[in-house]
Amino acid sequence: MKILVPVKRVLDYNVKPRVKADGSGIDLANVKMSMNPFDEIAVEEAIRLKEKGVATEIVAVSIGEAKAQETLRTALAMGADRAILIVTEDRVEPLGIAKLLKAIADEEQPGLIILGKQAIDDDNNQTGQMLAALTGWGQGTFASAVEVSGDTVKVTREIDGGSETVDLKLPAIVTTDLRLNEPRYASLPNIMKAKSKPLAQKTAADYGVDIAPRITTLKVEEPAKRSAGVKVADVDELIGKLKTLGVVA
Repeated sequence: MKILVPVKRVLDYNVKPRVKADGSGIDLANVKMSMNPFDEIAVEEAIRLKEKGVATEIVAVSIGEAKAQETLRTALAMGADRAILIVTEDRVEPLGIAKLLKAIADEEQPGLIILGKQAIDDDNNQTGQMLAALTGWGQGTFASAVEVSGDTVKVTREIDGGSETVDLKLPAIVTTDLRLNEPRYASLPNIMKAKSKPLAQKTAADYGVDIAPRITTLKVEEPAKRSAGVKVADVDELIGKLKTLGVVA
């Protein structure tokens, strides 16, 4: 079975985002970028399935500028077999990404697509669900456990009330949550080997997919700074403060 793993290059989670002076977006100049943490979990899960003999090939996919090659090389160093980069300098919305992944899935015919439940830069949590709708495949979102048996995959998914288990017929789509696994560190020999693994570069036009944006960002600004708290001596003073602030009548 072939597993397709989409990965995204995002601002490193240890870096504090800075808004551009003109408010048009986040300043990404000269800052550390890395693989989306949820996608790292997806890559790790695919590798574990391959180590169990469930999968025979892992294909990592990324959509973005040419620098996203670094993210794909990281996936290759972790254990992916080959990679595909859809090169574009434009910001691609979740629907555009889902359409591209659908086109790649039609070409590659994977038995399973594993991707992060969301990217930490935009937090949309939409791509996996949109991809499932476009392909007509079953989906197991927010996965905390994945078990493949024959032509089915059992996904334990996290929900508000605890967890639930769904059985999906392959091919299927799984989006990963934090508790699914802990991604491995790529060893130096594997990092060197990753440099020689196949990495194909294509464009959206190669797949005949329109990735023109449907949403316009009007302005980006930092959250308002929180004001300092105030200590009160007793309940009467607390109620007085709340009345002053208009919280209670």
